[in-house]
Amino acid sequence: MPEVLDAFQRSVDEGQHRLERTLPELVATGLVGGLDVTTGVFAMLLVEQKTHGDKLLGALAFGIGFLALTLASSELFTENFLIPINAVVAKKAPWWSPLRLWAGTLVFNLVGGWVLTGLVIVAFEELRPVAVEVASKPAFLGINVHSFASAVIGGAMITLMTWMERSTESIFGKVIAAWSIAFILAGAPLHHAIVISIEMFAALHAGAPFGYADWLGALAWASLGNVIGGVGFVTVLRLVQVGGEEIKKEQERPKDEPREDGSTSGGDEG
Repeated sequence: MPEVLDAFQRSVDEGQHRLERTLPELVATGLVGGLDVTTGVFAMLLVEQKTHGDKLLGALAFGIGFLALTLASSELFTENFLIPINAVVAKKAPWWSPLRLWAGTLVFNLVGGWVLTGLVIVAFEELRPVAVEVASKPAFLGINVHSFASAVIGGAMITLMTWMERSTESIFGKVIAAWSIAFILAGAPLHHAIVISIEMFAALHAGAPFGYADWLGALAWASLGNVIGGVGFVTVLRLVQVGGEEIKKEQERPKDEPREDGSTSGGDEG
């Protein structure tokens, strides 16, 4: 399947680029990723407040954040499962390099989200009640099989979105992929580490009946489930779909050797 191979090659190239980022580039990319998703949460809160709690319209509005992620080339922690792992499997980066990327993206996604949600709640005090209401589910869902299953699905969904976006060069196709997965994440809602953190930050700024210890527990549990869903369910299966022969060819290709389309590893996307 040439489409699968093309998607794999694009993911390897981009994965190598991401793993070779300098620290300032990593910090900036993580911060803007957090800001972009917070834009979606802000839109969701506005719509739910104006429509007296319509969750599906709020979920549609939330897609604005993922549209920003896609078109502005920013990243979430959970978007960095498939792409860097493919680069490691293709032997274009050392095995430990994704750990640096994951840690940096996670931390600065959260920093960006915490800062912007604080500004939103200060600027729009009328959003305080809906912010607390939206965050109540992830805050009180607890550490159990239900929240873990939701987190596994959330990780699988966001990694599926990443593969969908790598499978097309069409901007329209990328937008549809991002908005549709965003709708599922917010409409269900699913236990997604960054999204629930930003929702809980907004509620904490608004005087929520829970604390940062509750947020930290929810983040850790959601992150574990997201990794299992994104890496175990989607990334591994997509690599099986690519096939061992094609992976071996990519492993044997030198980093700077041009492909048939003239591109080289690590040089086509930011």
